[in-house]
Amino acid sequence: MDDMKKVFISIKGLPVYSADEDDAFELLTDGEYLRHNGISTFSYIESTLTGQDGQLTTFNVEKDRVVLKRNDGMSGDMIFSENQKHHFLYDTPVGSVMLGIDTHSIKNNMSDDGGNLEIRYDIEVDNVAVSQNLFKINVKSLPQ
Repeated sequence: MDDMKKVFISIKGLPVYSADEDDAFELLTDGEYLRHNGISTFSYIESTLTGQDGQLTTFNVEKDRVVLKRNDGMSGDMIFSENQKHHFLYDTPVGSVMLGIDTHSIKNNMSDDGGNLEIRYDIEVDNVAVSQNLFKINVKSLPQ
C-alpha cells in the first residue's frame, strides 16, 4: 500500500507577457504527496496569504494532463491538457464566470520522491485570452 509522504511544495506563478516581477507570486508550503500507478498527487492547505485560508488544494498529475482541484465548492476543476482547451465555471461570491484554460505545454518529471512540474497556459474569458501564465512547481520529500 502506498503512503502519503510529507513534502515541501514551491509554486511559482509567472505571467509570461510581463517583465514586471511584481506580477509573479510564490507559495512555499508543507503538504502531502503520493505517487501511484504513474499518477502523482500532491495537496496542501491554503493560507490567508492566498486569500483562501483553510482550503485544500490538490494537483493530480498524469503523464500529459494535470487537474487542479479545490474543496471550497466555489470553483470548478482547472484541467491542463497539452494543446487542448478546457472550460469551467468559476463561482465567486458575486456570481459565476466561464473561464477557459488553453494549455501550451506541460513538463513533468515527477517521481516517487516528488519532482518538478511546469505548465504554460493561457486563461480565457469568453474565448478571449486575458493572460499568459507559467506555473513552476517543485515538490520535495521531507525526511520521514
